[in-house]
Formats: sequence, structure tokens, C-alpha cells
Amino acid sequence: MTSAAERYADYRKDRGHPVLRDFAAHYDFPLDDFQVRACREIEDGRGVLVAAPTGSGKTIVGEFAVHLALQTGRKAFYTTPIKALSNQKYHDLVTRYGADQVGLLTGDNSVNGEAPIVVMTTEVLRNMLYAGSRTLLGLGFVVMDEVHYLADRSRGAVWEEVIIHLPESVALVSLSATVSNAEEFGDWLATVRGETATIVEERRPVPLYQHVMVGRRLLDLFASSDVDAAAGFVKEGAPVNDELTRIARDDWASSRMKDRRNPKGRGKTPRSSGARDVGNGRRVWIPSRSDVIDRLDREGLLPAIVFIFSRVGCDAAVTQCLNAGVRLTSAQERDEIFAFVEASCRDLPEDDLHVLGYHDFLDGLTRGIAAHHAGMLPAFKQCVEELYVRGLCKVVFATETLALGINMPARTVVIEKLSKWNGETHADITPGEYTQLTGRAGRRGLDVEGHGVVLWQPGMNPREVAGLASTRTYPLRSSFRPSYNMAVNLVHQFGRERSRKLLEQSFAQFQADKAVVGLARQLRKSEDALDGYVEAATCHLGDFMEYAGLRRAISDAEKGASKARRADRRDEALASLAELKVGDVIQVPAGKFAGFAVVVDPGYSPEGPRPYVVTADRQARRLAMLDFPSPVVSLARLKVPKSFNARNPQMRRDLAQALRSRTHDLTPPPPSATGRRSGAGLPPALEEEIGVLRAELKAHPCHGCPDREEHARWADRWFKLHRDAATLKRRVEQRTNTVARQFDRVCDVLTALDYLEGDDITPRGRHLMRIYSDMDLVAAECLRRGLWDDLSPSALAAVLSTLVFEARRPDDASAPRLPGGPVKPVVAEMVRLWAELDGLERAHHLDFLRQPDLGFAWIAYRWAEGDDLDEVLGGPDSMGLAAGDFVRWMKQLLDLAGQVADAAGDSPLRATARDVVQRLRRGVVAYSALGE
Repeated sequence: MTSAAERYADYRKDRGHPVLRDFAAHYDFPLDDFQVRACREIEDGRGVLVAAPTGSGKTIVGEFAVHLALQTGRKAFYTTPIKALSNQKYHDLVTRYGADQVGLLTGDNSVNGEAPIVVMTTEVLRNMLYAGSRTLLGLGFVVMDEVHYLADRSRGAVWEEVIIHLPESVALVSLSATVSNAEEFGDWLATVRGETATIVEERRPVPLYQHVMVGRRLLDLFASSDVDAAAGFVKEGAPVNDELTRIARDDWASSRMKDRRNPKGRGKTPRSSGARDVGNGRRVWIPSRSDVIDRLDREGLLPAIVFIFSRVGCDAAVTQCLNAGVRLTSAQERDEIFAFVEASCRDLPEDDLHVLGYHDFLDGLTRGIAAHHAGMLPAFKQCVEELYVRGLCKVVFATETLALGINMPARTVVIEKLSKWNGETHADITPGEYTQLTGRAGRRGLDVEGHGVVLWQPGMNPREVAGLASTRTYPLRSSFRPSYNMAVNLVHQFGRERSRKLLEQSFAQFQADKAVVGLARQLRKSEDALDGYVEAATCHLGDFMEYAGLRRAISDAEKGASKARRADRRDEALASLAELKVGDVIQVPAGKFAGFAVVVDPGYSPEGPRPYVVTADRQARRLAMLDFPSPVVSLARLKVPKSFNARNPQMRRDLAQALRSRTHDLTPPPPSATGRRSGAGLPPALEEEIGVLRAELKAHPCHGCPDREEHARWADRWFKLHRDAATLKRRVEQRTNTVARQFDRVCDVLTALDYLEGDDITPRGRHLMRIYSDMDLVAAECLRRGLWDDLSPSALAAVLSTLVFEARRPDDASAPRLPGGPVKPVVAEMVRLWAELDGLERAHHLDFLRQPDLGFAWIAYRWAEGDDLDEVLGGPDSMGLAAGDFVRWMKQLLDLAGQVADAAGDSPLRATARDVVQRLRRGVVAYSALGE
């Protein structure tokens, strides 16, 4: 409770901010200091960047900008990275200001688009800016929620495009998760947008405590005295809980003894420890999913979000909990959940409910458990989100997409594993990702504290977990690069030279230039030092740097000859390895496995041979070129059984015994004659050149200087520093104008294809201006060459799908089925076209376009033909596609079909593309209009 004096002081502070005072009165809690500071800056006419932890309430700053726009008769756009966030924010603002004051634009939804407040995805705003939309008239504020998304590799450039191209009269309110270089980002915003205040808030509104769950025990990660829980951080180097360290040591020791048989009944783990016996005397402390939920429930730590990083894992977790009889809801809550889900999904076609897994989904929710991932139907995800916010859904098993900003705070966040599939490999999560995930723990106004829990895994190192929880360095890095569509739109609007200068204002170039500043400073220091070294090497007898140059020339010539000899030797070794056969007995010249060995696999490969051998001491190893500094020859032959398996110890022992017997009387062969010649002497021409240089060296006046070697040391330092300075200079040249140089390459490709002509857009270029797909140039070329002109709507849907769909893993798209008729030849022509464009890109040092993916073509065709969802997703050619993935790819296909219709001009293709849109927008696709 504030005192009268404090309230009067606040009143005097806000006397110059009447709109803020009116806005704050709508809340039944006082605004935090960082929120007040940010709102004052906005009311004073400045842009702001607010970087604050997840759940800290930074969206209040965005809502104030909306409020200020309404109070001053201007428009406000509220942008988000994904449609689900736009939908959520749209409903929040409608609740506060009324449906007549708020609009929604998400690409496939247009609701009251000319309202004073419009919520939209960032791509929609980018497209409006390029099109010069009249909706931009009267725009006063743009809120960019989750602006740190500009680091996203595939879509991040859109944020920078918007920031650069917004009119100067528009105030920008940027809301970001905590990043360590917020000030750098704020400096860039001030450079391109004018006055911008950077406000960083590191303290969380709800304290966060970190734990590790070992078996059924919940242990603190850190010693409590070292935790700054209110900030959500710990001190650097804070000690880990001693008990966790002991468990890690025991786990390591037990894993070392896994091949030892444990006598029955001996060494068993007490039940109270929470460990489980898994045989061979091993104990594991991995808690089951039902154990995790039971423990959190008993500790009063629900609701919880459990991050699993696998869609299949999320669904399996729900099934496991249901099979274990987990029930977290009362009878009254079950009835309320049942009624809500039935009402929310009443428009779903009855025939589709089974293929959508509706009844299992409903069963889980009525027990308070659900999954949440991109493979789910958007309608199902919306049910989960709403019921979770209401407190009826108690546990959600989710992938990391939930951490993007959807309003689903929890009392506890659980992370099952500290690694995830990144599309190429399983990689450890970063400190920034860890902070983003655990940041959802602790509901403001509901929880006294939040809890982050990591589940124990075999081989876990508690210190590494502590490092994730304590690291505060997660910088924002630009992913900006100019695309083909961006280039034609920019040149059309500003001309090529001005566009180039605009792109030099990107955050990517700003970061590169900041790095250049440091490199240039190093280069200046090096150049100053070079002058000093020359002065120190001055000789009264003559030009010592000239003399030092002769010495270096001799040294370089001798080193070059030595390198050439080594290269010859390597070539000989490669040639000798290429001749090896199975059963050859060789002498491995060097390395850990030097000595006699028998070849069991020559290991031919494009990178060079890597023979697989068994040594005399029973080792089976694949050798590398490092083991063969000299050529080898076959000394004898051994019979290697066709069934030989190097993993079988007995087979290795038998072969090694035979090898020892065969080589008992052998001695290693002498070096080859070729080898002796390659190591002896220098080529006559080179020997003559070095002789001339040595004669010049002896004739030089500095050769007789008594201080010659002292001068030489300074000269050597000069040469070394000169080489380093040249490297620095190249790095500076490479970084300067990097974005603009890439823009030039893009424009060169477009000029070669007749999309650009100097500062003008050609008629071909106007088609490209309307296509915003990642495969924009392929689509534009297909339009230009008329590849799609004679296709039916269903066939057009199939071929367009190849430009939007990307299999989650390369194997997912193996041998896809294609519709018959004209689809196959058209797709084949599109692939040939892509290969042609790929070659053109490579010639200009670009790599934007991927090969068309055929994996969704059959599904798109059948859906456009009117097949039921059960037939499309339940058939043998569905590739196991989840309902949510199906809807998401269909929505992207709808977007592209609409763009093709716009780009096709007054032609029959326009009507066909619009027919595609009508055919695809039905059933669950139409019902999910407000989904992701």
C-alpha cells in the first residue's frame, strides 16, 4: 500500500502524461517501473525498445501505444510473428475496445481492416508497405511484438524490411524477449527510426527457482544462497547442489560397471531414492511422465508445461498418463471442459472426427492433460490454450513452438531433455532457448514463485545445466538478406541506387559495420607498428628491409620445395592405398596403430581411401591418411572369411593370430626407390634460383653488419605483422557493404532474366512483385513460360504445392506419388527450371532457391478433387501427415494460389488459381481460418 506522499509524487510525475494516467487507471494493479518509463517515452513522442523476460508484462507497453492512438485520433497496427498470436491479441483488444474498433489481417483473414486498431502478422504489414496500401494513411503507431524473431533464418528479414520502410512519422514500439545486446539493437533502431529509448528489464515479476527431478525427488539445482530468484538468474559460477553432484558421480560409476553382473539382491537401490533398477546392477534416476505429474500435483506445482521437443513424444506422453490412470480434474471441471470442447468443435464435420483423433483428445482434456504442437489441428490447440488459461487444463506436453509468446503462463515448466532436433541433428538447447522456455514459469498475480524443472537423464552433468540457467549472453543476430521479391519491390519504389542505400541501413549491415570498426582499429594499430618495426631494423650500411626480403625469398623457395616433396609423397601414398585388396598384409607406417595389419576393407571413397584393418593386437580400426605419410606395399596375403565381422571379438582374435603367424619372419620393406628420389635434392631450376638469391644476399652491403641478426629479428616481426595486417584488410573489405553487395548479385540475376532493366521493372518483374513465396523466382518463371496455363484447378494445386511444402526430414519425401495427366510432365519441367536457376544463382554466388518438394502434391490434388479428410490423411500416400501439418501446408498453398492469381493478370490462369482457392478452402481448412 503506497503512502499519500508517494501517491502525490507519482501524480506530479505523471502530470505531463495524462494519457498514461488514464490508461493505468484501467488496471487493478500498479504498473511496473519499466512499463511506466516506456509508456512515458511513447507519450513524449519517441519510439521504444523494451527487452524484458517472458511473462513480465511488456505487452502492456504495446497496449498503451494502441490506447494513445485512439486518444489522439490516429491508427495503430499491432504485429505478431504468427497467426495464432494475432488471433489471441485480436480477441484481447476486442474485449477491451469493442469489435467496431479492432480489425484483423492475417493473410487468410480480413476482419474490419480499416479499423483504427488492426492486428496483423508482420508479413501482411510488409506487403502493405510495398503495395503502398491506403490503409497506411493516418498510421501513428506500429507495435512489433516478439521483435527478436528477426533472428529467425527463414522469416526474420521481414521484420527488418518493415522497420526500414515504415514512414518516419510512425512511432515504433518494439517488444523483445531478454537479449544481451539490446543496447546495440536499440542503437540501430535510433539510426533508422530516429529517437528511440531502449528500456531493459532483467528482473522477473515472479521469482523463478531451478530444480532437477531425480527419480521421484525434486532437488534444487543451486545452493539457495547464490540464487537471485527475483531476477530469474544466478551468480556466475554459483555452486551446484552437492547432492546432484554425488548422484552424477554415482551414475557415472554405475555406467562403468554395466557389464558386471550384480549378485541377486545385492546393491539394490532403496525405494526412497527414486531410482529404478534396469538390470546388470544399473540404477537410473529417470522419472516416468506419470511420476513427474504426480509429484508436481502433490507439491502444488500445477499447472505445468512439459517441453518434450517431439510431436510424437507429446502425443505419447498424453497416452502414457492416461494409461497410468492420471486424472487431475474434478467432476465439475470435467463437465465444464466437455461442454467447452463440444461447443468449440461443433462445426467440425462429423465424419472427420475419427481421423482427427477427436475422442482421444477430448478424453485427455477432461482429465486435465493435453498436447500442444504444430501437428495438431488449430481448433484443438485453441481449445487447449483457452482451457489452460482458465485453469481447467492442468498439464500440457508441448514442443518449443509454444514458447513463441502465446499467453499460456504456468506455475511450473518442465524440460524433459536438454537437446532437440534442429532439422539436421540433435543439438543442445542454447542458454537463450532455456531462458525462453523456463520464462513461462510463474503466473503474475496468481503465483508467489515459479519453478523450472529439468528431468534427470543418464550422463547428465549438473554443472552444464547450471551453465544454461546462469548464462546471460544470448545476443540478437540479424538474419537479413535481400530476396528477389524484395529487390523488384524496392527498385520499383525507390530505384536501384536508393534501394542499395536503404539496405545498407539493415541491422545485418549495422552489426557487420560495428565489427568492421573493431577490425579497422586493429588494422590502424598494425600499420603504426609496421612503421616502428622498419625504423628499428634500420641499418647504416644499406636498406636492411631489402636484405631481409632476400632472406625470406630463399626461405620461401626452400619451404615451397619441401611442400612439393610432401605433396609428391602424399600422392604416392594415395596411389599405394588405392591398390590395396582385402587380405593384404601391410606395415602401417605411423600413428597409434603403426605396425603389421591385415586389410579387411580397402575403404574406397571419393574423399580418398580409408582402409579398415585388423592389427596384430586384435584392434579393428578405420585408418586415415595421417597414418600413411609414406607409401605401403602388400607384404603378404591372408584369407579373410566373407562372413568376417570386426565387431565379433572371437573373429578378431582368430584373424590377429593368423596375422602374427604370417608376419613372424617378415621384416618391414626398405623405402622405395621412388621414395628416395622424391626426398633427395631440389629440381635443377629451383636449385639455380636459390643459388642466385644466395649470391645476391652475400653481395648485399648489410650482409656484413655486426648487428645483422638484431635487425633481422625486427624485420621478421615486420613480415609477420604485415601478413596479419593483410588478413585484417581482407576481412574489412569482405564485411563492408555485405548486404548491398548481395543485393547487387540479386539484381544481376534479375537483370539476366529480364526482370530488371537498370532502374526500371520490366513487365516480367511486375509479376514477381506479387509473389512473396520463398520460391518466388521459380514461381515467376513458371508464370512467364506458361507452364501452368493449361492445368485444371486440381492439377494446379498439385504443382503449386511443390513450391510451398518441405518435408520435415529428407527421408519423409522419398518416392512420393504424383497425380497422372499433365502434372508429372509439368513438375518435371519445374524441376528442370529450378536446376537452371540454381546454376544461375551459383554463377552469382547466391543460394536462395531449393529444389521443389513433391511430397504434398498427391494430397493437394485429392483435396482439391473433393476427397474426404479420412481418405486424404488415412490413405497409404498420406506419409503419416498430421492434421495440423495438413492444415498448415494447405494454408500456405492457399496463400501462394492467391498470389499467383494476383500475378497472372488478365489471363485464364487467374480464374484457375482462384478456383484452387475455393476448392481448397473447405472442411477443416475452412474451419481453421483463425488458426496458425
